[in-house]
Amino acid sequence: MAMKDNKKLTIMVSSTVYGIEELLDRIYTLLTSFGYEVWMSHKGTLPVFSSHSAFDNCIAGVTKCDLFLGLITPHYGSGKEGDEISITHQELKKAIELNKPRWLLAHDYVVFSRSLLHNLGYDGKNGRNKLSLKKNIILDDLRVIDMYEDAILSQNALSDRQGNWVQKFTSDNDAALFATAQFFRYQEVEAFVNENFNDPDEVSGIIHNGGGSS
Repeated sequence: MAMKDNKKLTIMVSSTVYGIEELLDRIYTLLTSFGYEVWMSHKGTLPVFSSHSAFDNCIAGVTKCDLFLGLITPHYGSGKEGDEISITHQELKKAIELNKPRWLLAHDYVVFSRSLLHNLGYDGKNGRNKLSLKKNIILDDLRVIDMYEDAILSQNALSDRQGNWVQKFTSDNDAALFATAQFFRYQEVEAFVNENFNDPDEVSGIIHNGGGSS
């Protein structure tokens, strides 16, 4: 994934839109001001082709972008039919499958709900399948917790969890601070990508400012 001369790094911002429009506007402004090309469906900057479905356009964006910034919010998103997972969820899974350089944010409501259900004995996806939401009070779909667990690679042994840092946020300011801290040093990010993601056969799986959640 070596960067060509004068080619801007492309960041795909993956998220639902409902309820976080102002945050997405803010993140878009920040990232473009730092020098990135930002693909965001909310802003209409994701490349789309009329011969492709919305899903195909989104997955193509994940495949072609240089960097992936995902936001996991209490709203699961559209594009699902029956038991199908949402487009946003599929974007995240594709980024993990491709081992994209990725940065992930999860709203505190998602993290708290997972912890609460765990303490009540509803652990993991199979445990939560026994439950149904009667009212959309905090989460609109328990599968947002599945997204979070996919992001932190919870199914992997601890020793195999590389690229599993997920930053919790409670406010727009928290999320914007994370985006600023991670991306404002453009040349550093570019060097990181070139050093760690040039050859798909040599990808280390390490993400910038890495760590892990459990």
